[in-house]
Amino acid sequence: MNLFDLTGKVAIVTGSSRGIGRAIAEALADQGASVVISSRKAEACEEAAAAINAKHGEGKAIVVTANISSKEDLQNLADETRRRLGRIDVLVCNAASNPYYGPMAGITDDQFRKILDNNVIANHWLIQMVAPEMIERQEGSIIIVSSIGGLTASTLIGAYNISKAADFQLARNLAAEFGPAGVRVNCIAPGLVRTDFARALWENPETLKAVTQHTPMRRIGEPHEIAGAAVFLASPASTFMTGQTIVVDGGSTIGVGL
Repeated sequence: MNLFDLTGKVAIVTGSSRGIGRAIAEALADQGASVVISSRKAEACEEAAAAINAKHGEGKAIVVTANISSKEDLQNLADETRRRLGRIDVLVCNAASNPYYGPMAGITDDQFRKILDNNVIANHWLIQMVAPEMIERQEGSIIIVSSIGGLTASTLIGAYNISKAADFQLARNLAAEFGPAGVRVNCIAPGLVRTDFARALWENPETLKAVTQHTPMRRIGEPHEIAGAAVFLASPASTFMTGQTIVVDGGSTIGVGL
């Protein structure tokens, strides 16, 4: 048995038109999965899907646009995936929002609510929409892309970090609920990665230096370097792993002493 074979599996990846989400979708397709590319903008989704289909054949990737702040959009994402591909075996909750950079004292209520709604509650919604069929089949993998921000403090992205810490607990709770049915729920916690989403951090020379000088690998990550963890969690290689978090951060959370 190929431990990483995903042939015949169907995976939804939110926020997959670019960055980490796109890298994950491409990696899952490389291992044989059919993938659903989803984000708010149809044009960007179509481009990402076309690239996968050009490599693996027409129909390997389909597009279902969705705004994660809309429960109706997320329900349509689940329903359309089942209608067009027949099932959902893997769910990767990757899409997230961070509309505010700065101390917690300066965040507005609306900004804080948006972060919590999109980064935690939207994950809860979509998981509840896809989990029943996994539970019925006694098999499935749910992956939440969290962040090492959920493990550390920050004076710049504190509210975002709070939401990512909540994602760890969401995975633990759901792992306990779904475990008896053989459905696994895990997190990936990337460090700083060169994506458009994190551009405000890595394009700032002072922030980039602060991150990399205490990181053993002395650099930030690239999107494709997160994708392998998702393949592992989606595949037969991880069937006895649930409620856990894989940290992929170049070692930044271990620190480098003098």
